Amino acid sequence: MDSRPRTLVIINHAASRARRAWAAIKNALEAEGVSFAAHETLHAGDATETTRAALCAGYQLIAVVGGDGTLSETAAGFFALDEQPANPLEQKKTEAVVLPAPVSADATLAILPAGTGDDFARGLAGGRAILEQWLEKLIGYYKRPERSSTRSMDVIYGSTEAGTNSFICINVVTLGIGAEVAGRVAAQSRLMRLMPGEARFTAAACGALLAWRERRVRVIVDDEPALECSSNLLAVANGIYAGGGMMFAPDARPDDGAMDVLLACDASRATILRELPRIRRGAHLSNPKVRAVRCARVSIETLISDDPLLVEADGNVRGHTPARFQIMPAAIRIISPQRHGEETMK
Repeated sequence: MDSRPRTLVIINHAASRARRAWAAIKNALEAEGVSFAAHETLHAGDATETTRAALCAGYQLIAVVGGDGTLSETAAGFFALDEQPANPLEQKKTEAVVLPAPVSADATLAILPAGTGDDFARGLAGGRAILEQWLEKLIGYYKRPERSSTRSMDVIYGSTEAGTNSFICINVVTLGIGAEVAGRVAAQSRLMRLMPGEARFTAAACGALLAWRERRVRVIVDDEPALECSSNLLAVANGIYAGGGMMFAPDARPDDGAMDVLLACDASRATILRELPRIRRGAHLSNPKVRAVRCARVSIETLISDDPLLVEADGNVRGHTPARFQIMPAAIRIISPQRHGEETMK
């Protein structure tokens, strides 16, 4: 009996490097005898719908050619989000929400990074993702689909705007200026999209800083007392990097069963400008205005409800506060290269 997994490759040609990458990937897969179906995304959310339908139809391996946004949309298709309560934010902020169920317990996700930042892949590999290494891992798993070739990863389940918008985040959620930067990157001209990801994020960050404005926020972590302060920079992290290589959460691990929440309190525009180079190497955590905490769930809202913070997850704008996030431990299996000095997770 053929044990090779039924495979679907999802390609987002809107991703910065996907069109060129796909030609090489397709040739390599065919040369190695990999049998696969391919789907090119047509609109926002298409990767989620296609993945969910494929898993329901018996596909076991979903590969993604694109960036963090496409990867996040595809990961969302691994879960039955449509069956969730209409308004999870109506629950008490200290209570765990009902988490979405997996569509297929045996499904595996493969990353073929071809986006602007590829930050989740960067974190897993311990450096800038090299497509050929990920492709080699995918082909190896297809030929010998052993669980030791994969890692069981957490994802973040988030809700915004009083629970009307629920989503899966595989890497990092940012609120405030981080979300403003993501929106600016998405709106950049075709010429700007030819630039390296780091340069595109830096240009967007400079523009967002000109419009810097803090709000009073209330943050409730697990069962701890509420924290209130002025902020325009918050992050809820499953992975290490965001924003094209910015080391937002250097201590985050996507398989530790927790989220890393980072909050810059009472930080001026000048402070953030000084911290930008330090964020790239993770040194911002030494700033006394930056708080970091590891938790299973967190809710974030502004004290003035009609002056909310924008929320983005994995490069896609997801609405605005109030927002709530909960970790889903070991929720998805991903084909992943080993980080240097790490043993492969079973």
